[in-house]
Amino acid sequence: MIYQRRQLMKKAFSFAFLIFTLSICHAQSNQQSVMEISFDFGRKLGVASNQFAVWIEDSRGTVVKTLYATRFTASGGWQRRPLSIPVWVKKSGLSALGKNEVDAFTGATPRTGTLTYRWDGRDKNGNSMAAGEYRVFLEATLRNENGVLYNAPFTIGVNAAGNAIREAAAEYTGNSTRDRDMVKNVKVSFRP
Repeated sequence: MIYQRRQLMKKAFSFAFLIFTLSICHAQSNQQSVMEISFDFGRKLGVASNQFAVWIEDSRGTVVKTLYATRFTASGGWQRRPLSIPVWVKKSGLSALGKNEVDAFTGATPRTGTLTYRWDGRDKNGNSMAAGEYRVFLEATLRNENGVLYNAPFTIGVNAAGNAIREAAAEYTGNSTRDRDMVKNVKVSFRP
């Protein structure tokens, strides 16, 4: 009789734990992003192109989290090709990051199409960020020394506006306008 009670208690506990775990997973999967950036990416043929990174900074200009960086640059290509997304390389402290940290946000160069990256309001360690002013950046190496840096400010939490969609400001480097269509139609949307 005692054995049956224990077995029944174990089953009830296991069932309760399963329900609790599923409810947490469901809540996390339904968690909305705080910020979303999307853009049209047109992959280019040849070398010294197709590199980009997307990251979030706080109001002091400190990188809070890198959402994505192309694997070539993040995995050491920045040493062989210093003109490859140089602003992000410097600000992210890439040279001091370990392989596991880099692997967490890198990926192969995507195919041509519309790309979307989302930020959930957490830093690289998973901690929720405080209410305040933030800025999203998208830096792309168009070809050799030619690049573009997009950025858009947004506010989360106290005194934040409602849902908003805005175009990001672009700052080009280099003299060529030839490959500027590699990254275009950059849009940022956010919620407080």
